[in-house]
Amino acid sequence: MTYGKIEDISIYSESLGEEMQLLIHLPHNYSPLYKYEVLIASDGKDYFQYGRIGRVVDQLMEEGEIEDIIVVGVPYKSVPERRRMYHPDGDRSDAYIRFLAHELVPYLDQEYPTNQIGASRGLIGDSLAATTSLRTALKYPNIFGKVMLHSPYVDDSVLKEVENAEDLSSISIYHIIGEGETEVKTTADGIQDFLTPNRLLKDLLEKKGIPYFYEEFKGDHTWKHWQPDVPRALKMVYGHSLN
Repeated sequence: MTYGKIEDISIYSESLGEEMQLLIHLPHNYSPLYKYEVLIASDGKDYFQYGRIGRVVDQLMEEGEIEDIIVVGVPYKSVPERRRMYHPDGDRSDAYIRFLAHELVPYLDQEYPTNQIGASRGLIGDSLAATTSLRTALKYPNIFGKVMLHSPYVDDSVLKEVENAEDLSSISIYHIIGEGETEVKTTADGIQDFLTPNRLLKDLLEKKGIPYFYEEFKGDHTWKHWQPDVPRALKMVYGHSLN
């Protein structure tokens, strides 16, 4: 199999006031003559390291299972900083969402041969990174048309954002959660029940009438279960079987 390459670069974010590292996976067939879909992964280093998303994309593209994709990983600098940027109550969460929509997307569209429409852009994340991916798409449904959620953290504020979202007709959502995620140890908020609020989120999203896939897997809040799901998530969302 032919593998793509990962560029490790950084761009300055006005919204966050700092340099942001980017891990950009360019597929083996990369050429400025082609157009590519874009997938942005918060918890970016984790998706490449634990999720093996680069290798999965290479394999699925070679097999003709998915569209041509550029994957952009956005790593976090530290666990406390991750919470500040990804948690709904984080003091930098709004700035991080602005960075994704108003700085990262224009940068990618300028530097790479992307399909410059919302339906060609996706967001993926696990846990709090899934939360910020969902919240970003809710705020900017015309910029991001695809969302993949691996066990998102969901609280009342997230449910309210979903309930208040007026037009999500352009978005498709892939959403999984583990049946064993009833007592998840978090770094700052103690032990949390992830499963119950995710089921409430499911009910709200189903009412929106959008392309939506939901499944509960037998397992807990770890990459042991998210990693094997990455190929299916990509095939459903970028192979267009979800739409």
